[in-house]
Amino acid sequence: MLLYVCISGHGFGHGSRVASVLSAVHRQEPSWRIVLSTPLPAKFLALAFAEIPFEQRPLRWDVGVMQADALGADPDATLAALEAVEQQMPEQIEQELAWLQKQRDSVLVLADVPPAAARLASALEAPLVWMGNFGWDAIYRPMAGAFTAWADRSLEHYRQGTAVIRCPFAMEMDWGLPSEDIGLTAGRPRLDPGRLRDRLGLTSALERTVLMGFGGLGLQLDSKLFERWPEHHFLVSDPGLHCEAVNVTVIPEDLRPLELMPLCSRVITKPGYSTFCEAMAMGLGVHLVHRDGFAEAQVLEEALQRHAPHRLLSRGQLEQGDWQLDLPLMPASGAGLSPDGAEQAARFLSALAGE
Repeated sequence: MLLYVCISGHGFGHGSRVASVLSAVHRQEPSWRIVLSTPLPAKFLALAFAEIPFEQRPLRWDVGVMQADALGADPDATLAALEAVEQQMPEQIEQELAWLQKQRDSVLVLADVPPAAARLASALEAPLVWMGNFGWDAIYRPMAGAFTAWADRSLEHYRQGTAVIRCPFAMEMDWGLPSEDIGLTAGRPRLDPGRLRDRLGLTSALERTVLMGFGGLGLQLDSKLFERWPEHHFLVSDPGLHCEAVNVTVIPEDLRPLELMPLCSRVITKPGYSTFCEAMAMGLGVHLVHRDGFAEAQVLEEALQRHAPHRLLSRGQLEQGDWQLDLPLMPASGAGLSPDGAEQAARFLSALAGE
């Protein structure tokens, strides 16, 4: 079986989510050949998918939403990028169809969540499983104007799939397909926490150690803000957060932020699916910075309050250093979520392939 996986290039969160599921797939179906079709950087893929053998087809299947920075969207740039990707899509599908036909393997297409994957699967006459907590139809429709047509087109494609693996924190995904609801799709740390502490020279107590990150684009903050919290130590990966403050440690490039979570008690971040899954699975408190212009953000913010201890911050509070690390976490209003979503998704894919 060749599992051909179209992964959105919108952000690293899509790749991290797929990595957790494919690691479970590889444990259950070690003979499957895994092909990642995505524009995500090879360095990121090598780190995220280190547990499994894979091949990369460096292709872009969607745009998502172009961002002005980690917390803001750029609608005009998004529309221009959508048009550009659409122009090259017919040729890309033709070329990829020819490549897949040469492989002489049965193919199952998994997509998180580029609508154009439906066009490839249809041409290939292969089953297509969507996986995610939203579709681009739900993101584009509230943006209105020219985005309405893109929302309609995305919805039309999503309705052509075989099934949906619906992840937690889901927006409306009413595509008229059979669906499988799953729990948290969190990756697993691979390294010993004690050795990591020694490698990084950390001496701060767990309750005073904070992970801070805002995704692939990162965010620029004044280094003096860290000095407002001298009793806390911060682990950062974003280039915009690198500074000379004595209570900041830059995460080496060969480490996933996930590896550092066992060393921390809290994380300061933007709304992000994979970060939420990992933090909840590890029992970290989340200090969430509000984000505008992206419909999923509100859904994630509400889900965080239901399922995990948290504090909510405005962008202004973030930029002023009012991070509320001296305040107790707000308790979740509801129950936690099952941590075995990756295994559930893998079993679903295995069963579908066996039909």
